[in-house]
Formats: sequence, C-alpha cells, structure tokens
Amino acid sequence: MKKVALSVVLIMVLAMLLSACGTQTASQKIKIALVLPSTVDDLSWSQGMTEGVKAVQKELGEDKVEVAISERLGNPTDAAAAVRQYASQGYDLIIAHGSQYQSILDEIAKEFPKTSFAYGTGYQAHDNIFAYDPQSQEGAYLQGIIAGKLTKSNIIGIVGPIEAGDAIKYNVGFQQGVKSVNPNADVRVAYTGSFGDIAKASELAKAQIDAGADILTGTAQQTVGAIKACAEKPGIYWLGNDMDQSSIAPDTVLTAQAYNWKDVVMQMVKFRQEGKIGGEHLVLSLGNGGIQIVVNQKLANVIPADVMALVEQTKKDIIAGKLTIELPK
Repeated sequence: MKKVALSVVLIMVLAMLLSACGTQTASQKIKIALVLPSTVDDLSWSQGMTEGVKAVQKELGEDKVEVAISERLGNPTDAAAAVRQYASQGYDLIIAHGSQYQSILDEIAKEFPKTSFAYGTGYQAHDNIFAYDPQSQEGAYLQGIIAGKLTKSNIIGIVGPIEAGDAIKYNVGFQQGVKSVNPNADVRVAYTGSFGDIAKASELAKAQIDAGADILTGTAQQTVGAIKACAEKPGIYWLGNDMDQSSIAPDTVLTAQAYNWKDVVMQMVKFRQEGKIGGEHLVLSLGNGGIQIVVNQKLANVIPADVMALVEQTKKDIIAGKLTIELPK
C-alpha cells in the first residue's frame, strides 16, 4: 500500500511540475487565439493563417483544439488589448499574425510566462515566443523566372506594402529570378505604405499597367485591389503570394507562392506538448514544404513546358543549396 501511495504522490508531483513549466499533453485541450491584421476571408495573409489553424483543429479534433479569432487589428495598440485579454482568459497559444506585433508580444509575454505567443514574419524568438519566418524569396525567385520568360513588354511591376520585412525578401527574390532569365527586363517597384490599402494598391497597379507592365506581382492583403485592377485589362497576368488567389480573377492570376501555415501551427502545438513554450524560430521553405508554387490550372497552358521545367530544376537547386538568393544585409 505504501508503494502504491508513493506512486500516486510521484504522479501528482510530476503533473504539477509539468503544469508549472507549461507542458500540454496530447490528451489535453489546447486553446488557440488568432489575432489578424485584416479578415479571415481576405484571400491573402490572414486567410492563409486562418485556414492553417482551422486545419489543425480539424485534424486534432474540435474537442482537443478550441479556436478564437479577432479580425481587423492591424493597429498594434488595438491588437495588444486583444492579445492581453486572450492571455488573461487562459489561452495557451496566441498567434499575432504580423511582424508589426513583435514589440507588443515582447512586452506582454513577460506578464504571462506560461502562455505561448507567436508572430511572423520574424526570427527573434524568446522564452515563450515563437517566431515564424517564410523564406518568401525562394518562391519569389521561381515566379520571377516565369515573369521574365513570359513578359512581352519587358516591363514588370511589383506592388508592395511597406519597404521592410517579408516584402523586401519577396521583391529581392523576384527581381533576381527575373534577371536570371531576362537581364533586359525592367522591374518597377512601388509601395503603398500600408499592408491593407486596397485602393492604393489598385491605383499603383493601374499606373504600372499604363506604363507598359504586362505582368505584376506583390504581397500583403492589399493585393486584392491590384489583382482586380489587372483583371480589367486583357492579357495582363498576376503572380500571387500567401495563398492561391486565382478565385479572385481566374483569367488573370497565373501562379501563387502559397504558405503551408498548418504545419507551422501544428509544430507549435507539438512543442507545447513537449514542454517547450517558445524560443523557436520556425522557417517555411521550399525544402520543408512550407512554401509551394501553385499554378492556376485554367491558365496552365500559358506557361510553356520548358519554362516550367526550368522552374522545377531551379527549385531543386535552391533546395539542394546550389543556388543562393542574396538578401540585403
């Protein structure tokens, strides 16, 4: 009886220790909160992550994963209030989906040491903060090859949000991809100064088309405006980012770099189950399947077979480390 009693005590002590360090077993329910800069149906950055979280919930079961979502919180001050409220309510993993949220998480995470926080695009992880980091330059390089090969005017446009972070990586990778197959192409970059200014993105796209651009690309949730502007002009193609955007304009969106957010979220859940509540820099790349190039099958015949073969070979070279895409210091 003493041995049995001792075993029970040891189990109870172990459970208390695991609880203290934040470990979450596979049998326990995990509460995930998602704070978004735009909406769950923006067909871009926010929708991609929303679908990733929902895919994890579906795979693990709604009885094991609870999900709460707050939308339209692009302002970090407003987002901070939502993040702090979720942490106070006992959510286990709070994902603030944007690089603009890094500073608020650095502050709030200290107040809730047992809660896991996450943000991206970013690389600075801390004790209870995960950072996820799409290597957007990789897929961008491949799309740059397609643009460089297909342009007839030799003018290609980029509609960017803010000249920082993930947008810089994407734009640099895309430009290098274009130049690798078409050194005479003129790649013109314009920034709206915002992640969500759909009207401004539309204006910039129209200006680039008027200047002769016949292929355009860009990043962030604002690109919906640019895509619709491209769709107004026959023969203009858009190369997307974040997720498959062909449903916006089936005759315009040629390809897209799509992020596999499900695996990122699942990895963070597993880390918590292993007792690690943060401190990891999670990378999405062509090599680990975090990044994929999706071709709009309605327009698949627009891309010649030799161009797609070059894209596939270049993808293999990037994964093997034979091709390095240089980024600004």
